[in-house]
Amino acid sequence: MPHIKNAESAKLRIDKWLWAARFFKTRSLAIAAIESGKVEINEVRVKPAKSLDIGDLIAIRLGPYQFVVEVLLLSDKRGPAPQAQKLYKETEESIRRREELAFERKAQAQIVTRGEGRPTKKDRREIERFKSGAW
Repeated sequence: MPHIKNAESAKLRIDKWLWAARFFKTRSLAIAAIESGKVEINEVRVKPAKSLDIGDLIAIRLGPYQFVVEVLLLSDKRGPAPQAQKLYKETEESIRRREELAFERKAQAQIVTRGEGRPTKKDRREIERFKSGAW
């Protein structure tokens, strides 16, 4: 995965970087997320053609989760995931919030009780008696 090495002249479009860093599967998805306001650079909404610099903080909302990452390297080539993870560093606060949210969502999923299926004939009779007030 070739990286742009000259930090002084290193600039890259945000949509290309998000795609290369594997936050989105296609550039079209990255552009759609940027245009809908789900991506911010240094707490400012941006357009897909916005230039990205090394050291910028990017906030990315993906579903219920929000990633806040610092740009370490710039690359316009999409490579394997281990190399893509070297392009950025997620902030400790972001990691903590995502883990808390994942724990809460998992706990809520366990609280939801699933029905046991269709009521039996006996259950239906009891429900009818309860509804009619004969209980």
